[in-house]
Amino acid sequence: MNQNKYWQNFGELKGSEELENKIQNEFQEELPFEDRSGKGWLEAATPRRDFLKYLGYSTAAATLAASCKVPSRKVFPFGNKPADVFPGVSKYYATTYVQDGDVIPILAKVRDGRPIKIEGNNLCSFTNGGTSARVQASVLDLYDTYRLTHPKRKAGEKFEEVPTFEQLDKMVGEAMNGISNPVLLTSTLTSPSTKEIISKYPGLKHIQYDADSFSGMLLANEACFGKRSLPSYNFANAKVIISLGADFLGTWLSPVEFARQYSQKRKINEKNPEMSKHYQFESYLSMTGASADERFTHRPSETGGVALAFFAALGGNVSAPALNEKLKKGIEKAAADLKANMGNAIVVSGSNDVNVQTIVNAINNSIQAYGSTIDWSSTLNYRQGIEKDFNDLVSQMEAGQIGALMIYGANPAYDYHDAERFKAALKKVKVSVSFTEKMDETSELCNYLVPTNHFLESWGDAEPKSGYTSFLQPTIHPLFKTRAFQSSLLKWSLPTGQAGNNNIDYETYFKNYWVTKLGSQLVFDSALQNGVLENTSAISSVTFNSGSISGAAASISSYKKGGKAELALYQKVSIGTGKQSGNPWLQELPDPITKATWDNYAMMSMSMAKELLGIDLVNGTEKQVNNYEYYPEKPVIKISVGKKELELPVLIIPGMNSDTIAVAVGYGRTKNLGKAAEGVGQNAYIFSSFNGNSTDYFASDVSVTKVDKKYKIAQAQIHNSYENRTEVVKETTLATFKKYPNQFKEFREELAKDFAPKTGDFRTEATIYPDHPQPGLKWGMSIDMNSCVACGACVVACHAENNVPVVGKSEV
Repeated sequence: MNQNKYWQNFGELKGSEELENKIQNEFQEELPFEDRSGKGWLEAATPRRDFLKYLGYSTAAATLAASCKVPSRKVFPFGNKPADVFPGVSKYYATTYVQDGDVIPILAKVRDGRPIKIEGNNLCSFTNGGTSARVQASVLDLYDTYRLTHPKRKAGEKFEEVPTFEQLDKMVGEAMNGISNPVLLTSTLTSPSTKEIISKYPGLKHIQYDADSFSGMLLANEACFGKRSLPSYNFANAKVIISLGADFLGTWLSPVEFARQYSQKRKINEKNPEMSKHYQFESYLSMTGASADERFTHRPSETGGVALAFFAALGGNVSAPALNEKLKKGIEKAAADLKANMGNAIVVSGSNDVNVQTIVNAINNSIQAYGSTIDWSSTLNYRQGIEKDFNDLVSQMEAGQIGALMIYGANPAYDYHDAERFKAALKKVKVSVSFTEKMDETSELCNYLVPTNHFLESWGDAEPKSGYTSFLQPTIHPLFKTRAFQSSLLKWSLPTGQAGNNNIDYETYFKNYWVTKLGSQLVFDSALQNGVLENTSAISSVTFNSGSISGAAASISSYKKGGKAELALYQKVSIGTGKQSGNPWLQELPDPITKATWDNYAMMSMSMAKELLGIDLVNGTEKQVNNYEYYPEKPVIKISVGKKELELPVLIIPGMNSDTIAVAVGYGRTKNLGKAAEGVGQNAYIFSSFNGNSTDYFASDVSVTKVDKKYKIAQAQIHNSYENRTEVVKETTLATFKKYPNQFKEFREELAKDFAPKTGDFRTEATIYPDHPQPGLKWGMSIDMNSCVACGACVVACHAENNVPVVGKSEV
């Protein structure tokens, strides 16, 4: 059994005297509130009383506006309590978390008429009851006081409230009278009933736009297989997994599903001494990379070159580019494992480049992945947007060719690579309508705001994978004057006064749609109760067209070499694309890699920090290490890409590519989203770019300069230590485990003899407290570190379940 030394920070690695002092005085007296300084939520400018009021979020809104309403046509106050409602007794409703194409079937725990907790739906075969941090936190979004409470229209530079939807419908109808070329712009829609409604709207063009684009993969699949769609992936069938920058356990495509599959091949015991081999090739240390067996770094601009080198190593007729020796040896080793596991391997890529994805398709074809680890019979519907379609729309808006633009779920004024261009083009559209829960960056530019229901207040459906349907049903009556955006489309799709107009809403349409489709009300009720309906099909074969390989390889070979430093944009598992950045549970969730909260920042390698900032965390003086490690003030750099620039604090992270800086998107939001988002981080989407087919989330020619400033970063879990006691983490190799399968059992038996001969209690190794045997039942928890991927869902779930308060940046 290996006895490697594990450390949490450089001070612990070096045996810093400062660390020892902090260990001895871990629990210090609280500083006076007025002595704190720095930017961020809960600072000196926020009085404690106001903050404590905000901690309640909008529970008052739920109490007063909902009046304990339940999703029923008959609503009773608890003075006349319904017969089936008992105070303090929870009910569970099957529904679905839906956001920008993400779909997770869930159960909503409802107590006294209010949703209070999210659980996974075990009847869903591809999630098996799994959720994510953002799903767990979504219940808090329901009670957000910054949600729009009434429809609004713009009067001059300000918005004024419209008292009723009837008045709003009349205003919009009059404004759209005679309008040509109406367009509905949405994020990815997975709802079959909604798409049917859209198809019936006369002359309406529907364009989907995603902040997290998979356009490159969609176009590559269209060229290689004739299908502009995404296949299903099954990591549970893979003995060898190669990821080229895809954070498939954290944020890539369907991480809840993939994490469940992945963990199946990471469990090991005496009867099954096998596990998958995971290689990760990436530019920055991702959550998935941290779980890999072997990991190699490269510049973002070398992603295509790495894919070509893999294809060449597998016998592809392409020329391998020049790469450093360590990277080349890693590719050769991984490629050998792929050859040895034909039909039981998978290669995925996080690149949004159509050429890179074309080569990845060729690699998977050569290792016989299609039909085994990659399934084309059930396609994924999570990301459907094509950037070129949206860019063409912006050009048409600039030319005055779009008469009306209705927007749902999309926010290009914030996350589009050329947001200023979109803002200018929107001014040339006569009628602009935003269906939105909050007044985001795009909504505040529109003529009309139509507040939509939260998903926990909604009816609906979603088809995340072909053949798999998940249903939404309301768990509470709408807290505010909101309605489903589909209802607006139904009411506006016919001219005012025409028969049938204003007489149907989405709830009625949705129920009729599914009763007709399923054949009876009884079958529909059963499906609604279960929350999911699955009709899987037999695995179908696909024909790979190799005609686009040579062109893709030639394009990759002609890519411009990066400059001295390069920039990679990524998503945090907490904030994602930024849609829920107003949620304090997510803002305060420590990042699994940096343990930082409430900000984005520039992740940098140790070598770059030494050269640029003069900070040497390995061989530097103890004072230098202490000044960086033990104080929240971090150095600031200016990142420039062309004329765009941002100043961000630096976090020095082992595992970074030496020439790469990584910055998370999803921050720098408008103040209209709430205190939890206001002034938190900066918008890094400005560094993305359009390559003619899709969006690149990296920049290869970056200027980085040191700024004479400091910025406070709030990091959790950097203050405790085991104080040189025996390591809790035990590790071994698979080969050693096969040879000595009982080594851990024997080790623990020896501990029992030495430390707890009477009680047989093995806890002594990892605790400073004496044993106090207590007979009877006890609560306990164990975590399988081969299965845990650090997604953070359990942390947010714990906050929700136990009412753990949000404390804000200063207190963290």
